[in-house]
Amino acid sequence: MQAKTAAVRDAVSSEEWQVRVDLAAAYRLAALYEWDELVFTHISSRVPGPDHHFLINPYGLMFDEITASSLVKIDLNGAKVMESQYDINPAGFTIHSAVHAAREDALCVMHLHTTYGLAVSAKKHGLLPLSQQSLFSLSSLGYHDYEGLALNEDEKPRLVADLGTNNSLILRNHGLLTVGSNTAEAFLAMFNLERACKIQVLAEAGGAELISISKQVLDGIKAQAKVVTKGMGANLVWPGLLRKLDRIDQSYRE
Repeated sequence: MQAKTAAVRDAVSSEEWQVRVDLAAAYRLAALYEWDELVFTHISSRVPGPDHHFLINPYGLMFDEITASSLVKIDLNGAKVMESQYDINPAGFTIHSAVHAAREDALCVMHLHTTYGLAVSAKKHGLLPLSQQSLFSLSSLGYHDYEGLALNEDEKPRLVADLGTNNSLILRNHGLLTVGSNTAEAFLAMFNLERACKIQVLAEAGGAELISISKQVLDGIKAQAKVVTKGMGANLVWPGLLRKLDRIDQSYRE
């Protein structure tokens, strides 16, 4: 593994290697928080530079097996632009390539089938303003109707339109999607969205009447979030998450 790691590190820029380490960390963290679904969901990051190349997980590896050097580099047509022994999931490529192509600011795209996110995605009313966590997601949230397995190229413009300029998207009957200008931002957006979904599911399961946060407060959050939570605290959170991973297993850096 050390020889392979060195070979990949020597073949890419230092900027790309850092993106690889952060993306591998995001996969390990998704596994740690039990957001993974075997090998069937994806997190992607755009490779620094003028080319529309991005990194995605090797199809068949579990999230807790992914390393910086094992990530597959592809173009927007799904073709590998760097030698790899692994293939990619065409369904994952369809969703991620659409977002990367349309959003220059979406340098990292997380699409997961989280348990509570899926539960809320199946509710007609979607995410409700029941918690402070929900407000941050609701301030930048879209919805996309289910169209079957994500293999249809014709779905791309509809998905992109439904995401719009938002940072989060609930794919109805399917899962959650978040974007960020880096891995840390996309991860924290997903953390907040999944946590808000979990709180909602637990609150609704209690059976008692729920108290929703007022529209006035929600509208205020929408305005404040653009200023107060720019970056959503990712610069503070991400180093701590990496330290947590390093205490558990540093092999994601290989």
